[in-house]
Amino acid sequence: MLRTVRHALSVGMLAGLAAACATAPPPKATGSASGAGGYKVGNPYQIGDTWYYPHEQPDYDETGIASWYGPTFYGKQTANGELYDGDGLTAAHRTLPMPVNVRVTNLDNGKSVVVRVNDRGPYAKGRIIDVSKHAAELLGFYAKGTARVRVTYLGRAGVPGGEPARDDTAPVLAKALRAVPAGRVETASLEVPETASIASPPPPPVQVASLSPPPPRESPPPAAPDTDQPDGEVTTVPVPAETHLYVQAGAFSARDNAERLKASLASTDLFISPVEREGKRLYRVRSGPYEDLEAANAALARLTGLGNNDAQIVVDQ
Repeated sequence: MLRTVRHALSVGMLAGLAAACATAPPPKATGSASGAGGYKVGNPYQIGDTWYYPHEQPDYDETGIASWYGPTFYGKQTANGELYDGDGLTAAHRTLPMPVNVRVTNLDNGKSVVVRVNDRGPYAKGRIIDVSKHAAELLGFYAKGTARVRVTYLGRAGVPGGEPARDDTAPVLAKALRAVPAGRVETASLEVPETASIASPPPPPVQVASLSPPPPRESPPPAAPDTDQPDGEVTTVPVPAETHLYVQAGAFSARDNAERLKASLASTDLFISPVEREGKRLYRVRSGPYEDLEAANAALARLTGLGNNDAQIVVDQ
């Protein structure tokens, strides 16, 4: 659902619920007023100082903070033209195509469920996905309002009428800068890649190697739709006994680039954390660890204030 302003929840509800609804004005909604919806990638858009670049992401897999959105948006149009139902199993994501199915795993309790991305959001800097009220209940964080999660792409979701329609903007978007670069974190127990940055590329002279555009192509790769709708089945998977929050400013294949970013931000909180992934070394510029979301949000605000709009909160051990 495209949103103009996120509202606080009703007076008397838990404070944690209100934390799930903070956001910024989204781009204008488009789509059928009937709520039938359709498959789309979408155009690049800007929220505040940050640009987002929707694109095909079949290898999407990242950790971060999830929140949920509820009654304020019931019956309103989502970003792909459907109607939002808080009792459904849907979600909002900044850059994934719509609709697609993703698996959301709560890293606090191991509960995992499939949801259907059909909306844009969240626009709060510290979050990676907004799920429906029902999905938050199944994942066990409805009362708390937020959770540490892993989000993994599964495939295109079915749309009314069968095959996903070709998105006319896809050839252009295929040449745009990636909103979610390929740099990731990998740990033995989580086995979760972690995104280096979201949104606009960092200012010169620092250049993130993983922000280079994908090879041009005339049309998006063919993909069979996953016509099965999420069925609400909750599985429980092994998760680490303890996780921590970090704020990541960027990730680079060359240490010199990581050093330059760290120096340009002039923050004593930052350090460079190398990680091996598929035989290649990645240099992450991050601060932390933080034990609670309030501290991580404060650190994220500090980095954003220094001009690093790509910084985001990630979950690691």
